[in-house]
Amino acid sequence: MSGHSDSELLQSYLAILRTQKLLSEHTTSAYEADLHELVNLAQKLVPPRTLTSLSYADIRRFSAQLHGRDLNARSIARKLSSWRGFYRWLAQQIDLPANPVEGVKAPKKSKPLPKALGVDDAMHLLDQKQEPRADIVAQSADLAMFELLYSSGLRVSELVSLDWRAFSEKDYQSASWLDLAEAQVHVSGKGNKQRIVPVGAHAITALTAWLEQRQSIANADPHALFLTARGTRMSVRLVQLRLKAHAQKTGIPADVHPHVLRHSFASHLLQSSGDLRAVQELLGHSSIAATQVYTALDFQHLSKVYDESHPRAKK
Repeated sequence: MSGHSDSELLQSYLAILRTQKLLSEHTTSAYEADLHELVNLAQKLVPPRTLTSLSYADIRRFSAQLHGRDLNARSIARKLSSWRGFYRWLAQQIDLPANPVEGVKAPKKSKPLPKALGVDDAMHLLDQKQEPRADIVAQSADLAMFELLYSSGLRVSELVSLDWRAFSEKDYQSASWLDLAEAQVHVSGKGNKQRIVPVGAHAITALTAWLEQRQSIANADPHALFLTARGTRMSVRLVQLRLKAHAQKTGIPADVHPHVLRHSFASHLLQSSGDLRAVQELLGHSSIAATQVYTALDFQHLSKVYDESHPRAKK
């Protein structure tokens, strides 16, 4: 098979995928497109090269060229996988010194930016009056939880772990608690890292109302700040479901979950203050690198303002 052309080699390999590997036509077509691109890249070398003569350095160069064309990391990784599989098959057919794709890695996948609500959407979500419900207790809990998530940027796991005050008992010690008098929460975050986060005025009002309603729950957990109707500590899943249901009723198109409110807290605070270190402390990030993602969100906000406001930005 060493005397066959690149086209003949590709057709033989694709036939194997269809008949022996039993891959779908869609998947086989994707392989075919990736391999034809490899042939085209090889032909553009000076002098042009065949598939059997490509080296590790050539494949690395091709990967860099694809990256330079702004192809995303996932697409490049898929192409490298297609090429690698072809050369593994080819090594079984001819005396191939080495698989030139082995060891070539795609560029690291860029982390997607966290989803955050715009300021107007966040205000609409929290200010939207909920329809009167028979269960005023649950309604009061929802409002307090949502306000606190956005006010203090808590993880949902941190929210449900809060006690309504600090307890120091023989068989129970609070790890996280609300200090209503000081308008702050003491939080035990990831890795048991402790932090104190302020609580805003709207959240304080909602929490005060909830604590009054909390007293009416029978068989209540004596420590937990947020309770279910059965009096047990609120679960992460239930907070997620309640927030999603409320967001849908308000007409916000985004998929709103508790972490969206944490991201919104961070990005809005950064937009207003520009203080990345303060945001890092409030979020409980151990590294500033974890917080820097919000600078991209802040830049997106500034870019939008520029595009909408600057007279020379409009088309």
